[in-house]
Amino acid sequence: MARSPSPRKKAPAKPLEAMGRPVYIVDGARTPFLKAGTRAGPFSPVDLAVQCGRPLLARQPFAPSDIDEVILGCVNVAADEVNPGRVAALRLGCGVGVPGWTVQRNCASGQQSIDTAWRYVAAGHADLILAGGAEALSHAPLLFSKAGAAWFGRFMSARTLSQRLQALTAFRPAFVKPEISLLTGLTDPVVKINMGQTAEILAHRFGISRRQADEYSARSHHRLAAAHKEGRLEELQPMVDRKGRVYDFDTGVRPDNSADQLAKLKPAFERPFGKVTAGNSSQISDGASWTIIASEDAVKRFGLKPMARIIDCQWGSCDPAVMGLGPALASTRVMQRHGLKRTDIGAWELNEAFAAQVLSCLKAWTDKDFCQILLGLDEVFGEVDHDRLNVDGGAIALGHPVGASGNRITLHLIHVMRRLGARLGIATECIGGGMGGAMLVELV
Repeated sequence: MARSPSPRKKAPAKPLEAMGRPVYIVDGARTPFLKAGTRAGPFSPVDLAVQCGRPLLARQPFAPSDIDEVILGCVNVAADEVNPGRVAALRLGCGVGVPGWTVQRNCASGQQSIDTAWRYVAAGHADLILAGGAEALSHAPLLFSKAGAAWFGRFMSARTLSQRLQALTAFRPAFVKPEISLLTGLTDPVVKINMGQTAEILAHRFGISRRQADEYSARSHHRLAAAHKEGRLEELQPMVDRKGRVYDFDTGVRPDNSADQLAKLKPAFERPFGKVTAGNSSQISDGASWTIIASEDAVKRFGLKPMARIIDCQWGSCDPAVMGLGPALASTRVMQRHGLKRTDIGAWELNEAFAAQVLSCLKAWTDKDFCQILLGLDEVFGEVDHDRLNVDGGAIALGHPVGASGNRITLHLIHVMRRLGARLGIATECIGGGMGGAMLVELV
């Protein structure tokens, strides 16, 4: 009897081409994300970066002084921590000879630090870079109004008693009413609407219902709660404040959240019929994340174990009023450049600025007009599998410390890829101002 032929082993996929020298992410860590309350949290942006970075560097086979550069994403820079990248580098013990600097691309600042590090290493300008992001939104300052600041300036410049008395008569109580800088920063200066309103526009354009947004948000909380319970957040690094209190989990997660509970919340931006609420939006929070970026030479010299290879990074832009579509633009373009299809991507991290925004991106990829006119595709991109998207929850459940989020999703993506056995993954986010970023990585 003839023997059946043995099944042929599938040939390993050919590695994708990347710019310049191979560049690897070899390790990383993040802090728990702490939900902002009514007062400043226990950590400044640099405190967060140091709490995250010290244990990460302590377990490395190289000294902090072996790092070529430290690059940190941060948006709301504290007045006493100007250039937090340099301050963090010094406090982490890298030494005065290691340059440290800060990048700002709004919601993608933490991913921008990785992109910049990747380009430096690929070009041969560095071999080992610490790239991260940190943000303490609870420390966002209160500001005097312009009228109040002008009055204060007149009063302080008065030289005589008569001039000061005259200035005092012009004082109005409204001059000392503070402006919340965080709310000002979340309003686009060009189109004059806030980020939540941009999500409302997308929800209207793509037919996202309030129920769909609330169901997605509840699922984000459930997934993050399960990830904590089952120990899947390998990159999480506990912190200790000056009073000895330990922070070892994301404080915004609500395991018992349900769509029915979320449905009771009032719209936050467009009452009474808006779809966006505090419950289906990303949380205001504090946190930090670091990744270590290394060349092949550094991997061999220090005996490092690469986690993933950085293939490419793409930035895209659109009208600020629909900034939430940025991930669809940037992700598609980076895939087109490498001849990839949707089914080639085994894991996705799409930062959850708003549930309606995430769902609109997914809907846009199945919209023929959007795909043909804006993405230049001959057919629709297709539906992204929810079992491959934000599998451990996202910013709706754990928070969105603006400067850190892009770094966190890139780092966590790699851990998810390992678990799912995914060769390729994309970490992507929308960016205030009408932009999107997408990083393509390959599992090592």
